[in-house]
Amino acid sequence: MHINWKSWNHVTKLDPDKQLTPDALTGVVTSGTDALMLSGTLNVTRENMQELLRQVARYGLPLVVEPAGPEAVIAEGIDFLFIPSVLNTQDVNWIVGKHRQWVQQQEIDWDRVVPEAYIVLNPDSSVGRVTRSNCALSPAEVAAYATVAERYFHFPIVYIEYSGMYGNPSVVKTVSDALESSVLYYGGGINSPERAAEMAKYADTIVVGNAVYDQGIDVLKATVRAIQ
Repeated sequence: MHINWKSWNHVTKLDPDKQLTPDALTGVVTSGTDALMLSGTLNVTRENMQELLRQVARYGLPLVVEPAGPEAVIAEGIDFLFIPSVLNTQDVNWIVGKHRQWVQQQEIDWDRVVPEAYIVLNPDSSVGRVTRSNCALSPAEVAAYATVAERYFHFPIVYIEYSGMYGNPSVVKTVSDALESSVLYYGGGINSPERAAEMAKYADTIVVGNAVYDQGIDVLKATVRAIQ
């Protein structure tokens, strides 16, 4: 079955290092979200990634693994590998170094690989600290990174990541205006239908993650309804 990931409007991000009850998992997969993304920054291993995959695989939703490094890559039983490169990192490992290791260590089904150009904008987040991202960027600078991603590197996805905090809609709008063909993802702080609707005006795809664990399934469902 062909899955068109470019048509997704709402993606739910599940963290292998966090726990959901079986009832909560059922609520996630029946929420109306377009796909599940298995992803985390801290304490993510192949083992806990596989355990989370085992829990969600039977529901039939499109499944994406977004690994933080080669040690967390699993390819069996999923639809896509979304592989991030953090463009505003100060450490080249997060742009291409870990990717080089991955290519050397594993056989890769490139047909399932979707590269993502991450621009991390929350300096206090785990991903911001771990990747040593320079988050003190003006909207014009963020848009310039996005243009480099699309026009120079030909990334199919540009991902604005505020990770745990709600971002500046004007930044997302500026990036949206700068892009022509890359799909714009937004993630960070979407914990209400109002925030979902606001960011969905500019981003092609919104990602809801922490709200699943902090606010619960009813809020997740409300974010889905808000952008339908």
